[in-house]
Amino acid sequence: MGILQQQACISQANFEEDSQKQPAIGHWKPLMPSKGSKEEPETVVQDAGGVDETQSTEQLNVSRLRSSSVEIREKGSEFLKEELHKAQKELKLKDKECERLSKVREQLEQELEELTASLFEEAHKMVREANTKQAASEKQLREARGKIDMLQAEVTALKTLVITSTPSSPNRELHPQLQSPSKTGFRKGHGRNKSTSSAVVSAASQNVTPEPVSRECKELDSILFAEFQAWKESPTLDKSCSFLDRIYREDVGPCLDFTKQELSELVRVAVEQNTLTIEPVASQTLPMVKVSAEECGGPNGFRSQIVTKCALSGLPRTCKHRIMLGDSGNYYYISPSCRARITAVCNFFTYIRYIQQGLVRQDVELMYWEVMRLRREMSLAKLGFYPSEM
Repeated sequence: MGILQQQACISQANFEEDSQKQPAIGHWKPLMPSKGSKEEPETVVQDAGGVDETQSTEQLNVSRLRSSSVEIREKGSEFLKEELHKAQKELKLKDKECERLSKVREQLEQELEELTASLFEEAHKMVREANTKQAASEKQLREARGKIDMLQAEVTALKTLVITSTPSSPNRELHPQLQSPSKTGFRKGHGRNKSTSSAVVSAASQNVTPEPVSRECKELDSILFAEFQAWKESPTLDKSCSFLDRIYREDVGPCLDFTKQELSELVRVAVEQNTLTIEPVASQTLPMVKVSAEECGGPNGFRSQIVTKCALSGLPRTCKHRIMLGDSGNYYYISPSCRARITAVCNFFTYIRYIQQGLVRQDVELMYWEVMRLRREMSLAKLGFYPSEM
């Protein structure tokens, strides 16, 4: 409404200015009489006096209009100044409000940034703690597995020593009395039966034959040693590395390649995963029969049937051992030759697991020659050579 009033005042003032600029319109009469007019001079004088009165009246009206237009202008300018002042006050208030809101926004943004930073820091801290706990757990798990592997290897070695001692071929390490007198020596004291002891000593001395002393010559292969050194830098059981790839192709694969391909593959997987179990069967002599090669039973040692046919070669043999793959509970009888081949591969994997777990503290060259010795055992086993104790 204030803007409309201002426009009305301005239009009225402009109208008054225009009216002032227009000439005043009046009735003019000629001073001189025209031809043929018969008016008298007195009449002319009277007309001149009326014109003067009209002009004075018009000048008075013009002055009044001018004074009123000036008043209108002054009032309009005062009104506009008041409106301008009000608008400036409103702008100042709005500026203050905007400034206050901007401060509130900056404060909220700062609090949000601090909250986000604290949340990220807490999340990173939780992740670090979780990673530390996971690393500690994995380390403990590796140590536990290493201890388990070492204990299993020791148990297997003890079983082998116990198993290989039979009346026909006694183990001299378990029976030191059967060793030569130079190694055992005589015990002090009195013997109850001197004749028997002398006979035993004489028989042992007659059976002992001097073995020729032979030294084995070795020469290090640069290619194989370089592959072993590269593997030793970061030990792994992955077959993709050149060191294990060569051993798989040349030793492990042929050594575990039996007639029964399906069972051979299961044995290879069990050996790699360290879940294969070898145990002896009953000590009595088993008859040679041609039946199924699989013995079904449970982990409690119950035997439903006894077979003497090798499950891996498919040939009838005197099977003194049986194997179990994982926790399946199924047992398979194997011949001494198959047992020697499986044992040679297991010994190799046990040793490289020890190296991977950091349990072998030897020089690199000594470890290399031990690996070569285990490879030679696998090569001999796959060619059919095995100790008579098996």
